Amino acid sequence: TTQAIESGTLPLAGIRVLELGQLIAGPFAGQLLGHFGAEIIKVEPPKTGDPLRVWRELDVDGTSPWFRSLARNKKSVTIDMRREEGRELVKRLAVASDVVVENFKPGTLEKWSLGPSDLHPLNPALIFTRVSGYGQTGPWASRPGYASVCEAESGFRYINGFVDPETGALQGPPVRPNISLGDSVAGLTAAFGTVLALLNRRKKQDNGTSGGTTVDVSIMESMLNLMEGIVPEYDRKGKVRGPSGSSVTGIVPTNAYPCLPEPATPHTPTYIIIGANADSMYERLMRAIGRADLVGPAFRHNHHRVARQPEIESAIREWTGARRAEDVLAVLEEVGVPGGRVVSVREVVEGPQVLARGGVEEVWVGEEGGGWTVKMPRVAPVLDGMDAHTRWAGPDLGAHNEEVLCGGLGLSVDELNSLVDKGVVGR
Repeated sequence: TTQAIESGTLPLAGIRVLELGQLIAGPFAGQLLGHFGAEIIKVEPPKTGDPLRVWRELDVDGTSPWFRSLARNKKSVTIDMRREEGRELVKRLAVASDVVVENFKPGTLEKWSLGPSDLHPLNPALIFTRVSGYGQTGPWASRPGYASVCEAESGFRYINGFVDPETGALQGPPVRPNISLGDSVAGLTAAFGTVLALLNRRKKQDNGTSGGTTVDVSIMESMLNLMEGIVPEYDRKGKVRGPSGSSVTGIVPTNAYPCLPEPATPHTPTYIIIGANADSMYERLMRAIGRADLVGPAFRHNHHRVARQPEIESAIREWTGARRAEDVLAVLEEVGVPGGRVVSVREVVEGPQVLARGGVEEVWVGEEGGGWTVKMPRVAPVLDGMDAHTRWAGPDLGAHNEEVLCGGLGLSVDELNSLVDKGVVGR
């Protein structure tokens, strides 16, 4: 097929991934691997499928557009893993795969005799990518690990929100990003770990060994990985980083600044982000806004400006607050200072930069002659000379049962129908 020819030129072509996870963390890893050419076989429970199929907004067919995006380029197979015959099918699929990606609670696959110690004797080259809240070992391994909780336990939530001026700690509850950040970061880490394991397997196989391994991904550790200098600063200086509102601790000026409302939306605040933390940029900005009094030796370097932050921020806020966003941005562009509007998805999908680079794809859903398109973010990064576009949207439940179980595993149509009648495979 055209799809197979297109994916054959991509870097992960020829790699088969068995995706046993659901919701976000494991499936996001599968989405990234599939986008760059891997064959992703997604195992879902019959009848219901991945719960994400009906999360948030639903399309005309009752399926979430989010699922169509997250499950793009995957093949859906419906197998009841609670049944012995279902687990046997999954085991056969794993033996014929290069990678298993799973995000069950640690111990679940072992209980079903589908863990690494069960599968590696049958496929010594298998890479087992495991995503969990806290990792496969340690006293918290058996805890259920939702991203929201792991974000809190990693220290990430503590640094998000508004600061109590008296204590320097959080004022009220932390502000959370309105996405499942921990899940996606863990999925990204899992995809990276899988590619590392594939590279390492090739080296091992060149030396005559099988190269199978386990990639142990913790959501909490994936978030801890993002925490920049927070741990070393605490260790060396005893500094406990707290929240900082819309700015960032220890870098001045970089913040969200109010502008005059737009005429079309007079009751909606308009904010822009300005990042002028390079010394020369700061000087150009302050001269451009008519505040040369805040330039000179007392403001020359970042550590000087941190000590004068309220004064600097107030001056910038006063200037932006008297102008419309487009006029502020025009001045910033003229003096070479980074700035941009705080925009919603409405502006993003029609943005000139996104349109010019194809940052949002339009993907067909349904059969030829009857269906619709769904816009979804193009997967990053862009690889020069490779057309890594979405080949198909997240599939209907069980759409690839026959292709994978008959064409791939070699079941006869009668055997497949028998499993369907028993409820081991979905219709």
